[in-house]
Amino acid sequence: MTAPNPRDFPPEAWRLFDQYVHGDIGRREFLDAAARHAGSAAMATAWLAALSPQFALAQQVPPNDARIASERAAFSAPQGHGEVKGLLVRPAGARPAAGWPAVLVVHENRGLNPYIEDVARRLAVAGYVAFAPDALAPLGGYPGNEDEARKLFPQVDQAKARQDFLAAALALQALPGHSGRVGVVGFCYGGGMANWLATQWPALAAAVPFYGGQAPAADAPRIKAPLQLHYAGNDERINAGWPPFEAALKAAGVPHEAHFYPGTQHGFHNDTTPRYDTAAAALAWDRTLAFFARHLRS
Repeated sequence: MTAPNPRDFPPEAWRLFDQYVHGDIGRREFLDAAARHAGSAAMATAWLAALSPQFALAQQVPPNDARIASERAAFSAPQGHGEVKGLLVRPAGARPAAGWPAVLVVHENRGLNPYIEDVARRLAVAGYVAFAPDALAPLGGYPGNEDEARKLFPQVDQAKARQDFLAAALALQALPGHSGRVGVVGFCYGGGMANWLATQWPALAAAVPFYGGQAPAADAPRIKAPLQLHYAGNDERINAGWPPFEAALKAAGVPHEAHFYPGTQHGFHNDTTPRYDTAAAALAWDRTLAFFARHLRS
């Protein structure tokens, strides 16, 4: 059987995969529902394989790139919760006199997988200290397999995870050789975490959530950081929350800019899956780097 091209999939295939990715349905439920649209169980299995990440095909900055220095790092978590573990990446060049600005990188709902590690390395190449924590660390860390990570993620203590990400941001601010200015970028689950962090930490210098769940409108007045928000065009679940959040941001006078990318799917920046949109991802990333340059380097 010839491998199917995801570009030819009907809209229902993408909706089912979005439900599967976010844990609303399991693998069997996806396959059963997909078989009804694809015409056979074999084709449904081929759909799932075609939609699943291929990490080796999308690496932009290898771990041994001479422009960066990376290490596994751990910072103390608050209230006796142990350590926040993740990947810390620095530029390899000479440190600016004012120190490097820093960016906290928050993963999707799979933990610290190779895609997010690569995003951290891209930021280091751009001149930032980047730290990408792993919310799965208390459960043994990212298991190296997306299906296993999907099963593990519902076990994450979300209250602890939020405090751990906040602790990581505070630790970044205090790093030797750092300028003291910290931004955050997050994707999917991480986009929601970026929105939450903006409501919790007044010292945050910039937040860039990609297709993330919005913070409660009532919390908008607590946001002091400028926001740059990126949304997929075909993402009804997330986009439904934007109008009330936008109204709350305007009412609170929060500096923000929102960008929608027509025809794209949730996860369009993730270059390991067929949801990746080359043009939209490049434009969104260029906007992200320009936004961080304005707010983290001043």
